[in-house]
Amino acid sequence: MNDRSDQKSASEKTMNVLAAALEHSRFTDIVAASGLAKATVHRILATLVASGYIMGDGERGYRAGSAMLSIAGRAIASVDIAQLAGATVDRLVKEVDCTIHVGVATDTEILYLIRRDASKPYQMKSRVGHGMPLHCTGMGKAVMARWSVARVAEFIERVGLPARTSRTITTPDELFAELKKVRERGFATDIGENEEGTVCVSAGIRDHSGEVTHGLSISSIALEHPGRSIEQFADSAIAAADEISVLLGAR
Repeated sequence: MNDRSDQKSASEKTMNVLAAALEHSRFTDIVAASGLAKATVHRILATLVASGYIMGDGERGYRAGSAMLSIAGRAIASVDIAQLAGATVDRLVKEVDCTIHVGVATDTEILYLIRRDASKPYQMKSRVGHGMPLHCTGMGKAVMARWSVARVAEFIERVGLPARTSRTITTPDELFAELKKVRERGFATDIGENEEGTVCVSAGIRDHSGEVTHGLSISSIALEHPGRSIEQFADSAIAAADEISVLLGAR
């Protein structure tokens, strides 16, 4: 029993130092973050460096090593957001009784990965695997709001802002103003901009690096949620998107 206890304690210490070294480069900061004695941290770091999980030294600082990067790459590649987010999406459908979408952003579109329908007799025209323009969808705007000005400008120049309905944003000034509003409020909307008679409220989903790469939307028809009343679900969209972000490794 004592041997197992000691072994577990050693493993926990190693994991603490590894986590601290991935967060901090300086030895003193790693010691502080791990909560262990300097000699213990120094010994564990030497082991981690020798095994390739950490690179560097006390003078140059520490960073992730090749073994750690290889593991991280395999873990990221194996992530299936459709499976990962399933429980959150199913719970959200029951909570708001609206159609829920999760999509991933490309350079030009938002591709639908998940669609869960409400109990209502109507259905959205969206389909899993189909793409819609970024500038006229709630999920697309939630992603674009985190882009740099230069990246948005390049998108406009390359793709343009084609109108899909009479409500679609079609000028750069309008789009930049809309994205500023999204950043300030923490959510985006689509009030008939992509398809006449449909509305949605959306929030961005962050990946392991903290970048907004996906979006989640709560969608309905304007007859049921007229005007901007779909915004009543903004907090629910944000909370669900944040929950999925954590599952993807965001902090």
